[in-house]
Amino acid sequence: QYSRLSKQYGMDIYLKKEFLQYTGSVKERGVLYLLMSLPQEQQRKGVIVASDSNFSMAVAYHASELRIPAFVIVPTSTAPARVRTCREFGAMVISYGTAAKDSQVHARRLAQENAYLYLEEEDSAVYLSGLGTVGLEMYEQVPKLDAVIFPAGGHCGLLAGSAAALKHLNPHISVIGVESESFPVLQQSLKAGHPADDQACNNHHFYGDVSGVCFGSNSLQLTGKLVDKVVTVREEDILISMLRLLEYERATVDAEGAIGLAALVAGKLPELKGKRVAVVICSGNLELHLLQQCIARALTLDNRVSRFSLVISDCPGDMSKLLEILAREEARVLDIKQERTFVTPELFTVEVICTVETRDKIHTAQLRNALLERYPTTAWTER
Repeated sequence: QYSRLSKQYGMDIYLKKEFLQYTGSVKERGVLYLLMSLPQEQQRKGVIVASDSNFSMAVAYHASELRIPAFVIVPTSTAPARVRTCREFGAMVISYGTAAKDSQVHARRLAQENAYLYLEEEDSAVYLSGLGTVGLEMYEQVPKLDAVIFPAGGHCGLLAGSAAALKHLNPHISVIGVESESFPVLQQSLKAGHPADDQACNNHHFYGDVSGVCFGSNSLQLTGKLVDKVVTVREEDILISMLRLLEYERATVDAEGAIGLAALVAGKLPELKGKRVAVVICSGNLELHLLQQCIARALTLDNRVSRFSLVISDCPGDMSKLLEILAREEARVLDIKQERTFVTPELFTVEVICTVETRDKIHTAQLRNALLERYPTTAWTER
């Protein structure tokens, strides 16, 4: 779909909205092809996975649709919403162990005892081919593409599989991968010539597969051969990208889904100005408590929510004068607190701590100037 963000970033942007898949993730493509390729005897016996990832949810859904028995083993710390979702998709979900490794060991044991096929996300030709259908569709749906942007990171199967399809159809299309600046797993793996295994992300609930360990040599080989460029973006850029997609596209996505657009938000690809660019929005499975935090932080980073403190006289009318200035400057007050006891040695004064919402960076600067003119000691909380 053509994006409303195109004018803002000076290029024709087309969004491949894979987060609209039934399970909220592009992983469905690879999983469906993988399950359909299994021998009938194995389909009858069933499959088992051990994680709470998008891959497992895709297995739960498509196995049920294909009438393949599916078992999902997850750690006891898994979010209840994830467990409920996998069960609703039709899988038998078992909570076991406190860590992912415990669940994997248990799943392998059950697979051996019951002749289930143990599945884990890998870079087999079948799985990469399923993911690569994204590249085929983008080529068919957007004529005269100049560049395509994909999430990268450790699990770069989508990037590798789609690059294979796109470069076969048109070698002149630029294929670009984007990963986190904090966890440049793919760049380090490409530099080393083999999958890096020493990267771990403490904030994995936010980053998802983008920060995972590089999982396969096939994906790495295809990426090194076919991908034109891999860039990194900051966490701040990802959050702003999530905010832009929510506002302009009504798209609620996670970090993995927003990271491709983040490269354009951060200005990391100036060579694409005036070009026709497709961006894959691959995942929208952000936990609700994280969504709230991400939006609040993004509004602050975008200079639309600010906090300041100032000291005024604790006399009738002084607070109303402050509120008059805020009203005149059209700032929306989100929160206001008063501290009288522990802030200043001066008697009969009060510290006011105020959180306000503004339209943009220019509006925030206007408000700051108006407050400083009336209250020279106003202190603004840095982002």
